[in-house]
Amino acid sequence: MIIRKADYLISNVDWQKCPPANKPEYAFIGRSNVGKSSLINMLTGRSKLAKVSGNPGKTQTINHFIINDEWYLVDLPGYGFAKVSQGQRRQWGKMIENYLRNRRNLACVFVLLDSRLTPQKIDLEFLTQLGEWQVPFSLVFTKSDKNTQLDTSRHVKAFLEKMREEWEFLPPHFVTSAVKGTGRDAVMDYIEELNIRFRAIAKGE
Repeated sequence: MIIRKADYLISNVDWQKCPPANKPEYAFIGRSNVGKSSLINMLTGRSKLAKVSGNPGKTQTINHFIINDEWYLVDLPGYGFAKVSQGQRRQWGKMIENYLRNRRNLACVFVLLDSRLTPQKIDLEFLTQLGEWQVPFSLVFTKSDKNTQLDTSRHVKAFLEKMREEWEFLPPHFVTSAVKGTGRDAVMDYIEELNIRFRAIAKGE
């Protein structure tokens, strides 16, 4: 997929104020500091589209971007270890849940996982929650450039094996590096595939 245009649209804390649900939408989420903004910028080819910060918890709203005037990319707040109050975490959690469960044009949630780490309980619990909500998702393993290829492969395999303990079918997964551009074509091809499917369903085909 060629990105001809990528523009910021709007930020919200209320899913009901999001843009019209007339285009396929892809949300990106992960633990704080997993490299979400860097990945979004790499995928779109826009170095400053999403704000990159060394401080976990920078993203605090539902941020919509419009890509090629054809689909929405959504940058969601991270979950986990952001240095914010428990009250703020609960507020973010409810905001994210309402968005994920009610946004009817949400084609896929890309859940970002740090490829340098062994399976993390908080990530597995979040995926279980998505399953219970029946929200479609894929896995994106980030920061593969900071690992040896062997370690990355080992950690990806370990995570998938851990998922198999609870899941009958595993979602698509991608290994990426925002620095090297690894995985970009695979992720974008998958988005294009889902875009085609979305348009076909919209036409009643």
